[in-house]
Amino acid sequence: MNTTNLSVEIDGDGVALVVWDMPDRSMNVFTAEVMDEIDGIVDALVADGKVTGAVFTSGKTGSFTGGADLKMLSGMFAAFEAKKRDNPDEAIKALFEGVGRMSWLWRKIETCGKPFVAAINGTCMGGGFELALACHARVVSDTAAMGLPEIKVGIFPGAGGTQRVARMTGTQEALQLLLQGTTLSPDKALKMKLVDAVVPAGELVDKAKALLKAGLSPVKPWDEKGFKLPSGPVYSPAGAQVWPAVASLYRKETADNYPAARAVVKCVYEGLLLPMDAALRVEQRYFTQVIQTTEARMMIRSLFVSMQALNKGARRPANVPPTKLRCVGIVGAGFMGAGIGYVAAKSGLDVVLLDRDQAAADKGRQHSQTLAEGLVAKGRMTQEEARALLGRITATPDYAALSACDLVVEAVFEDREVKNAVTKQVAAVLKEGAIYASNTSTIPITSLAETVPDKARFIGIHFFSPVDRMMLTEVILGKETGDEALAVALDFVRAIKKTPIVVNDTRGFFANRCFLRYISEAYDMLVEGVPAAMIENAAKFAGMPVGPLALNDETAVDLSHKIMKATMRDLGKDAVDPRHFALVERLVNEGRLGRKAGKGFYDYPEKPAKKHLWVGLKDLFPQKKPEEVDFAELKSRFLVTMALEAARTVAEGVVTDPREADVGSILGFGYAPHTGGTLSYIDGMGLRRFVALCDRLADKHGEHFRPIPLLREMAERDETFYGRFGAREEARAA
Repeated sequence: MNTTNLSVEIDGDGVALVVWDMPDRSMNVFTAEVMDEIDGIVDALVADGKVTGAVFTSGKTGSFTGGADLKMLSGMFAAFEAKKRDNPDEAIKALFEGVGRMSWLWRKIETCGKPFVAAINGTCMGGGFELALACHARVVSDTAAMGLPEIKVGIFPGAGGTQRVARMTGTQEALQLLLQGTTLSPDKALKMKLVDAVVPAGELVDKAKALLKAGLSPVKPWDEKGFKLPSGPVYSPAGAQVWPAVASLYRKETADNYPAARAVVKCVYEGLLLPMDAALRVEQRYFTQVIQTTEARMMIRSLFVSMQALNKGARRPANVPPTKLRCVGIVGAGFMGAGIGYVAAKSGLDVVLLDRDQAAADKGRQHSQTLAEGLVAKGRMTQEEARALLGRITATPDYAALSACDLVVEAVFEDREVKNAVTKQVAAVLKEGAIYASNTSTIPITSLAETVPDKARFIGIHFFSPVDRMMLTEVILGKETGDEALAVALDFVRAIKKTPIVVNDTRGFFANRCFLRYISEAYDMLVEGVPAAMIENAAKFAGMPVGPLALNDETAVDLSHKIMKATMRDLGKDAVDPRHFALVERLVNEGRLGRKAGKGFYDYPEKPAKKHLWVGLKDLFPQKKPEEVDFAELKSRFLVTMALEAARTVAEGVVTDPREADVGSILGFGYAPHTGGTLSYIDGMGLRRFVALCDRLADKHGEHFRPIPLLREMAERDETFYGRFGAREEARAA
């Protein structure tokens, strides 16, 4: 009964142990072959009169499954698009049946007449958790992690997830899980009644078998007469309290930008009114609709396919052997440098954390201790692990300590002279073969490399703050940066579990150039007299996680002031809008430096009071009445100005891979995820429509919206960024 990917053993009590262990894979994933094998095994177990029940588990240490295989998804999309051109109706029908395959296979297990127990030994995501929910009981190891994260990539749990979760736990809790895609700890899953027992990993299979031998029912509660929903019927006093709040929360959290989120609410609402089989058909219908949307296509491509490719080293030079980093030096133990040191030590690297004196270096190390203690308090790190992490960090003012490091990252103040002085001291002690990187946010890498003897070993690695939470890093190539420096930088980024994008050298690189356009457009709106609250709300309704004024406060208003002054010094006064400079300078002169000062564009009173927009903003410029402002146009202005800047970076050769622009924009500055990123926003809209929109905005709001020649050329040829530039990257990867 064994297959390529699964093995079956039947013990003397008739309990079948089904072990999923895909050869040549570090993690089990669902493929068409795996689905066929599971289908055949279920049939065989049901037909075998000696089998009384089955335990489904994984042979991979610490992992049950990561979900669906990329090739299975991409193959389904390709088949649909090919068939749609010739026979749209048949294409939709085939897609409907295809997306329902997993759902009805899990329903087959659920109704086969013999009890199944899922023994979850580690990570269990997506369709794997839906399989577990279809089993008649679930036992999980105390180190397991479960979830239904599909909403994060533009789809939703379409293999029964919306229906089973909503029948096993309260409606509100179910919707939170489905709409947020959060990962569940074993204790949280147990509290929500989504699992039946939590045990040490070594006792997992024995506990699962014990449940079967104790007489586990092969009939799910919702298939029995008289089943009652945990939160009561939809049409009931309890339902009348839940569903209006759900609608309000949905609008607040999503601004109705996510078809998948809208479908989740509809699936749960409609499904709970129906028997399970009919409810699964409803779910299948909505999934078929959602998977065809532009939002789903773009999000799957950027946040699933592209992100995995970049994390696996899509841009790493193939001619350089993998680097095993052991020791990393961090020069500058301030907030940024201390954060880099923390993530490096947390990943098992030895860290030399250097600053001007011992007190400053120790303060940087204390940052790691504070973060580690926070994880210990939350139960996400043991005391022993915290001590080991801190033991890997050596705080010192002695540059000689850097001589053992394979990579040194400079993270000092954003000033060219300060960086150059530090670089000379590091170069004097750097061991042969080591790589030197600058964590600069705006200063061109090529100019900083002038102070090092071997420019081929100099590279930029731009981290985002706070380092422990932000997943993106920009790896910046100077004109003379060599392949080995790039390879080591990418190996380091992978070791600390960040997502890298590789860009060529320019002022502001990629992320900051686009981010500054976001802030600049908000300044324009303020100058025009748009009420500040409308500016912030328009950005959030456009899909940005934080309004531009709030975000400017977080990054510091005086930093914006310094960047403006540096830009004018290097590029001339005309490089900065004088109205913007006057606005920011006024705030700085009044001590409104942002959150760190307790006041900026917002005021930050003592807790529990909440921050609020500074009332004085309305006195800076003549105010328009809200009804005089086109709110939809405000939303477009934010998305278009950043997308247009991303297009400029492609035209200038700063970004050469559209995947990096999209992933970088979402992870780096929160560009509306439902678009799939800056370039996917343009591709999804279509170049002709985008160019026409830019022209309309330019006529009304300024030449910075005028489309660049590349966009007009692509519009005339009916091209896309992925069609024109993505093909080149795929060819290079091949």
